[in-house]
Amino acid sequence: MDSFSSPSLSSSGSSPNPEAVMEQIKAQLAQAYAQEFLETVGNKCFEKCVTKPGSSLSGSESSCISRCVDRYIEATGIVSRALFSTQR
Repeated sequence: MDSFSSPSLSSSGSSPNPEAVMEQIKAQLAQAYAQEFLETVGNKCFEKCVTKPGSSLSGSESSCISRCVDRYIEATGIVSRALFSTQR
């Protein structure tokens, strides 16, 4: 079953359940956001922390990446909370 197929969206002639459609859209958006987030964090932190790529990470590179990812996640949470608090 592909990402656009589900029992609630079948082509049986009946109209799709609006709640099911919204849930599927939310799930797809969440998946796309998570993928973009991981790619962005990975690229930015790798670029910042790994100055001489090799076959493995040094201890300092590994620590730098860990701190970078933690800070990026923390910053994203702060921005998200700020956005959601202004929408209420």
